[in-house]
Amino acid sequence: MKRIIGIDVARAIAVIGMIIVNFKIVLGAQGDPWLKNITRLFDGKAAATFVVLAGIGLALTTRTALKNKDIAKLNAAKRSILKRAIFLFIIGLSYGWIWPADILHFYGVYMLLTLLFIYREPSQLLVVTTVMILLFPVAMTFWDYETGWNFKTLEYHGFWTWEGFLTNLFYNGFHPVIPWSAFMFFGLWYGRQSLYDHEFVKRSLWVSLLVFIVVQVVSMVLIQWLSGGDPQAATALESLLGTAPMPPMPIYMLNGISIATAIISSCILLSRRYENSPIVRALEKTGQLALTFYVAHVVIGMGVIEGISPVKLGAYPTRFSLAYALLFSVCCILFANVWLKHKKMGPVEWIMRKVTG
Repeated sequence: MKRIIGIDVARAIAVIGMIIVNFKIVLGAQGDPWLKNITRLFDGKAAATFVVLAGIGLALTTRTALKNKDIAKLNAAKRSILKRAIFLFIIGLSYGWIWPADILHFYGVYMLLTLLFIYREPSQLLVVTTVMILLFPVAMTFWDYETGWNFKTLEYHGFWTWEGFLTNLFYNGFHPVIPWSAFMFFGLWYGRQSLYDHEFVKRSLWVSLLVFIVVQVVSMVLIQWLSGGDPQAATALESLLGTAPMPPMPIYMLNGISIATAIISSCILLSRRYENSPIVRALEKTGQLALTFYVAHVVIGMGVIEGISPVKLGAYPTRFSLAYALLFSVCCILFANVWLKHKKMGPVEWIMRKVTG
């Protein structure tokens, strides 16, 4: 079947969003409150979109084998997914000492978990998605979410101990398996739908936008009503009823799924309508190198500033962090379009293919 260009375009937008968020965290977000509020819109949303897209990718990879009930082909696909999950887990951990907010090692575990449900019907995938989302608030009643954390410095103590590592991985890390794997399960469900059907994708866009707006409004109203206008009470309620990604409460998860669906659906629709647009083609190629650019924005993007910076990391103004993120993103787009004229895949994608087969 014809490649869905919009998926690659959405992947490019998700990676650029993650670059903006991560550079803001590492370099700093001092001053410019209005700009800080704008960049805050990307918090948790870009990463959620990235994971939902991964689920869609798994669905597209196994679609033909499942449809034809080709067990041999499906088993081959499962082995490939298993190897790639392990590869991403190891790559993510390999630079965890310089980038503790890495998503790739979480991503690998999401893939392993999703692999267990690859045969399930779409309706069952929605049930699993819901269960994973609801498991998190249940877990919070038994375990202290702040265990290991210094939220002022965003440092996690005891990460390299067995207990600390597993707690961070499954419960209170930046992208814990419970409930973040729900994004991949939802992506697997969405990818099983008829993404070539214009009306379905259009309907998905409007429904997801409506859900996103309703969730935002309900969150604000509940916080305002329950706090009675008390700023301290409102701040406390934000962690339970707000749409911030930490802790990942059900309202945030629903918020993330809805905006991810809206972004992906709109990218599919716009890419079909403007398939030959230079912008669409440039973003398509950028999305095909998403893994390369995720690794590069940590190793190169953050590494360059740390190596030459006269200013302490974390002390930069928001406008510098945003400008640098946009400049780095433009460089990624240019690199992708030049690289793919000579190669079939990105550097890190090529290494993964060589290692995992």
